Amino acid sequence: MEGARQVSDRSQVDPFIVMDVMEQARRLEDAGRSIIHMEVGQPGTAAPQAARDGLAAAMESGALGYTVALGLPELRARIAGLYRDWYGIDLDPNRVVVTAGSSAAFLLAFTALFDAGDRVGLGLPCYPSYRQILKALSLDVVGIETQVENRYQPVAGDLPDLAGLIVASPANPTGTMLDHASMADLIGACHAQGAAFISDEIYHGLHHEGRAVSALEVSDDVYVINSFSKYFSMTGWRIGWMIVPEDHVRTIERLAQNMFICAPHASQIAALHAMDATEELEANRAVYARNRALMLDGLPKAGFDRIAPPDGAFYIYADVAHLTDDSVKFAAEILENAGVAVTPGVDFDPNRGRTTMRFSYARATADIEEGLDRLRKFMVAR
Repeated sequence: MEGARQVSDRSQVDPFIVMDVMEQARRLEDAGRSIIHMEVGQPGTAAPQAARDGLAAAMESGALGYTVALGLPELRARIAGLYRDWYGIDLDPNRVVVTAGSSAAFLLAFTALFDAGDRVGLGLPCYPSYRQILKALSLDVVGIETQVENRYQPVAGDLPDLAGLIVASPANPTGTMLDHASMADLIGACHAQGAAFISDEIYHGLHHEGRAVSALEVSDDVYVINSFSKYFSMTGWRIGWMIVPEDHVRTIERLAQNMFICAPHASQIAALHAMDATEELEANRAVYARNRALMLDGLPKAGFDRIAPPDGAFYIYADVAHLTDDSVKFAAEILENAGVAVTPGVDFDPNRGRTTMRFSYARATADIEEGLDRLRKFMVAR
């Protein structure tokens, strides 16, 4: 009997631990437990009503087949208009690529920009899938440990020799942002050594005071990745976009044709209509602002007082070294005994994450209030 084929070394990526936490929370809920979800970075709201209505009408009027690989021209034009409205940028719609979520955009960007073995930098802590996608593409991941005094963002003077750098602002898991000067310094440092710069901007729109800065406000020689998942409340629709330099469009198009054919037609139509739902989307953002205030008040009362207050997104990242040296075990203890699902920091920082945790406040305000009450009672009794 022949044995199974050996799997590739590059396929041996780490699990996405927050997904494991979600699964354990689901099991507890199936067993009748009440669980407050502070683990997942997913809006608790549905896609905007305009998106759902627009798609329903389109489904009645005809079949939804393949679109061109770069996306519906009217959606690409509308996305370009967003950059005028939000940032005052006159963006050529031909540089917009519609993707199957930001995850597809990362695959396209990393494949277009880097060869196997290239060194790609990212600030730690960071969104864990960056590391795993880079590894799966046989790229050398260079983690740059960021510091709380720099609000967990990389600093231009700390960059090693790289083929590329990916940054996020607002960031996951911290919610902190780069100002224009810091963004410009990082882009300049990358360009000085011939490195590509990739800006993850999927939390743009979800700011609490001043808006986030787009890398396109600094340079056209960057890749910008965004998504309809967060501000537009469309996680499960798997629809995003990327902005690339003009001379890279055909390269991305060829890759997209072969890797994905196109982003889902139905999701593209829904996204187009979602962009007209400003009033509903801003109402959602007001809920996150209220939730953030509750978290910044309630978490310290529960003992989670070592945090860098977030500028955007819907996360709080806490140093819990005074409470545990095993955030995975601690998160499991909180879930089992308090009925609150939270994310251990090892997802975001393999080395220092055993003493950090992420709390999401993307759910309804009533859930946030209940979760904070449960955390406080659990920590008092612990």
